[in-house]
Amino acid sequence: MKKIILNLLLVALSGSAFAQDAISYQTPPKAIADLLLAKPTPGVSIDSKAEWMLFSERNSYPSVEELAMPEYRIAGMRINPNNYSASRQTFINNFSLKNIKTGKTLAVTGLPVPLYAGAVNWSPSETKIAFTNTTPTKVELYVIDVATGKATKANKQPINAIMGGGATWVDDNTLLYRVITKAATLAPARPLAPKGPTIQQNLGKAAPSATLQDLIKTPYDEQLFEFFATSQLVQNKAGIETPIGKPAIYSGVTLSPDKNYMMVRTIKKPFSYLVSAGGFPSVLSITDRTGKVVKMLADLPSTEERPSGYDNVQNVPRGFDWRDDEPATVTWTVALDSGLIKKNVEYHDAVMQLTAPFNGTPKELLKTKMRFGGISWGNPTLALVRENSRTKQTSKLSRFNPTTGALETLYELSTNDAYNNPGFPVTEKNKYGRQVILTTDGGTKLLLNNTTGASAKGDLPFLAKFDLATKKSEILWRAQPGTFEMVTDVLDPQKLVLLTRRESQKDAPNYFIKNLMLRIADVQITNFTNPYAQLAGVKKEKISYKRADGIDLTGDLYLPAGYNKEKDGPLPVLIWAYPREFNSAADAAQIRGSQDKFTTISSGGPLFFVTQGYAVLDNAEMPIVAKDGKKPNDTFVEQLKLNAEAAINKLSDMGIGDRNRMAVGGHSYGAFMTANLLAHTNLFKAGIARSGAYNRTLTPFGFQNEDRTYWQAPELYYQMSPFSYANNIKTPILLIHGEMDDNQGTFPINSERLFNAIKGHGGTTRFVYLPYEAHGYRAKENILHMLWEMNTWLDTYVKNAKPTVAK
Repeated sequence: MKKIILNLLLVALSGSAFAQDAISYQTPPKAIADLLLAKPTPGVSIDSKAEWMLFSERNSYPSVEELAMPEYRIAGMRINPNNYSASRQTFINNFSLKNIKTGKTLAVTGLPVPLYAGAVNWSPSETKIAFTNTTPTKVELYVIDVATGKATKANKQPINAIMGGGATWVDDNTLLYRVITKAATLAPARPLAPKGPTIQQNLGKAAPSATLQDLIKTPYDEQLFEFFATSQLVQNKAGIETPIGKPAIYSGVTLSPDKNYMMVRTIKKPFSYLVSAGGFPSVLSITDRTGKVVKMLADLPSTEERPSGYDNVQNVPRGFDWRDDEPATVTWTVALDSGLIKKNVEYHDAVMQLTAPFNGTPKELLKTKMRFGGISWGNPTLALVRENSRTKQTSKLSRFNPTTGALETLYELSTNDAYNNPGFPVTEKNKYGRQVILTTDGGTKLLLNNTTGASAKGDLPFLAKFDLATKKSEILWRAQPGTFEMVTDVLDPQKLVLLTRRESQKDAPNYFIKNLMLRIADVQITNFTNPYAQLAGVKKEKISYKRADGIDLTGDLYLPAGYNKEKDGPLPVLIWAYPREFNSAADAAQIRGSQDKFTTISSGGPLFFVTQGYAVLDNAEMPIVAKDGKKPNDTFVEQLKLNAEAAINKLSDMGIGDRNRMAVGGHSYGAFMTANLLAHTNLFKAGIARSGAYNRTLTPFGFQNEDRTYWQAPELYYQMSPFSYANNIKTPILLIHGEMDDNQGTFPINSERLFNAIKGHGGTTRFVYLPYEAHGYRAKENILHMLWEMNTWLDTYVKNAKPTVAK
């Protein structure tokens, strides 16, 4: 493999001089590298009858050379121009099957070599499994016969996976998918000279836009998008491919429950330079199975004109979907407030429906007082309606009778109130093969599954029975402290036979069959072992503490193996966090997470450094809470200080953390937090900020959960921007950013400009630009080097920090 060199902008670690160097990739200490490269346990997919399990083994990390393959970044997408697929994917590299009843494991034969699989999809009878395989020049479709474990190639024409590459099962022998219309070699060639300038204009209409990346920028980009996104819909029945309709830019194709109709969304011109492909003008139609248009539902404009504000919507029909409980009925939502949530009206949304053959007048089903959030369908007399307000952090669930139109509130609560969340309704397949709400006790009760089960004792998932009349829940089963166990499926709702996933600090997650009625011993159906032997002896504890204004906080504390407080004394500390906004102090104080979960390693997490003698406080709560009638962010910096001081005080009081050797770090909004803490406090010896946004004026139409624009709150945008206070950042800060960051708002220029600003004021900083990386880092060489950078930075400025000299 040819050697790829990192271009690193840096300030030399040994002094205050600065330089621009080119250095080779470095690797962190062996314990860190081994943790990163440990083979993860396979993914598990289990059929609804708990007869078969599909194990999926994934590739660990691609090489930088793989990330460096040709790529077009247009229309908010990243396209591989050689094979009509997304250029950045995580693939499966092996499949195997296990019969749960016999315990026999079956290796899947007939797999392509090498295997780059994705879009796994069970057939209606769950006797077959479809998946795509991506090669350097095309995307293929394979089908696994579950009984024999044999995989067979199903397609003849290459699949176009640009706008969605998976196949849809019609029945066990029929699949729908999209294929290419022209060979990739026929793509438009980039002109040596443009025909003219690129021009955009606006003629008086408000078009506030988010700071999206990878958008169309030139007429040539438009040509490329049209070429690669155009596909032909085909039906594959018993291996014979039949075209359906004409080639188009299909952004969505869904079958009606009775399989007689398709809801088809196609993108049309003009393509937007302000929004991604999902917001381009489109036509939404109902067609028959041959592709003939039966009903044109909507001709939708670009989303450029969507008003700013998180509860505001564009004043056009939205949310088109099929009713799961009827053969062919389409539903959608219309705004009753012209899309403006602050408009003083009793109802803000209405849900409409139209039933096959779609030649009648649409019928109004219901109206909501908040924004409509969706419907879970059950039967002709039962559906559950969700409505919510993001700004108010409020959600409501109501019982709806589709026959009578009656709407009755079941509960309303804060979206951040995890303690009182009752869970989600358990579903079952109906005669159309669609998932609908399961009822028990003669239709009077629901089963609710809460896979988090937040409580004052930590997360304890539960299964409950909810009485629709009394609106009260009876807990049927709940995980016990010492383990974290959640229900992944209800195999038999009458006998209460459950499929659960159980783990503990010492035990890797495994699957079990549990019988609540017979109360027989659980049957373990997987036997995954701990892939992280290097973490043996590492102690994990969820600690609780208060900040100065009384708000309760928590964090997950990890201590090195063999650490003895009396003998070893206080440790250097890395605090890793991500701020969240709350309208309620009570919600902010709730305990989140469980100390009984098995510790898994994420390439973006901080746990690697517990192997290097650091105490790591992960998921340190950094709530930003609304106070005195103000919005949360009005006191953002002040509350960051309170959160950080509380964590430091707790660790110091425990005798575990050395107050004079504290580091803080985070990714994305956590990086923003880190830079702010270093700009406004002297609490830390060093900071690590990865892929952050540091100048909020670059996201002027809102960011995170802040929906005020820059022009509505200019002082807020200035004060929340650490770039505004870069002259105050004297604590050493390591800035890391992906060269091709694709996240909304976190343009690489944020790190470039903050580095230059700190350098210009004589601060200690280092800027690492990771080649070809997006917002999350993927290449093995880049991640290993990132960990080397972080470890070197922490050792230099934290573990081996010079003692603080009193002035």
